[in-house]
Amino acid sequence: MIFEHLTVGAFQCNCFILGCAKTRQAIVIDPGDNPDAILRRVADQGLTVTAIVATHAHLDHVGGMVGVHTATGAPTSLHRADQFLYDNLAVQAAAFGLPTPPSGPVTRYVADGDVVAWGQQELQVIHTPGHTPGSLCFYLPGEKILFSGDTLFAGGVGRTDLWGGSHPQLLTSIRERLLTLPEATQVLPGHGGGTAIGHEAENNPFLVQRG
Repeated sequence: MIFEHLTVGAFQCNCFILGCAKTRQAIVIDPGDNPDAILRRVADQGLTVTAIVATHAHLDHVGGMVGVHTATGAPTSLHRADQFLYDNLAVQAAAFGLPTPPSGPVTRYVADGDVVAWGQQELQVIHTPGHTPGSLCFYLPGEKILFSGDTLFAGGVGRTDLWGGSHPQLLTSIRERLLTLPEATQVLPGHGGGTAIGHEAENNPFLVQRG
């Protein structure tokens, strides 16, 4: 598998490009900003984008989605429960004093248990509400890699003081949907560095109750 990572935008969102080595098809996860930089990485690897997915619809994760879609024609995917956030990108941007990113129709709504395919590869969709109502994580079972968006971080969890957030729901999502994955699963979050499921289960201060 071809793997590219770049950080984009004012909030330094982690954008991931995964390519199928056999078909040269690719998926873009969380194109939060700077679609030109994302497209250059795609071109450098000789890839064709056939899917675009977002872990949730905060502007720092979807701000470049329309730009990548316009250039590639690849379908875009969100969870339906985050459509209200996507519809209010201008409000989100104004809250942080940022310009409003372009928006357009969502091609496909994905839900828990769905798969998103590109080439000979598939991501499993895991619905993890809490950071937003429609927050998603994407799992590559063969490689044991989890793209956790803003649900789970190294030593932290997603904030829940924004639109539609719920801290109890977030912790339930992590404990019931993520910590049940193999301990060796590599976690690649929406911001910052990576971690592992086993490490977070034992050490994350939001998840571990010390006696």
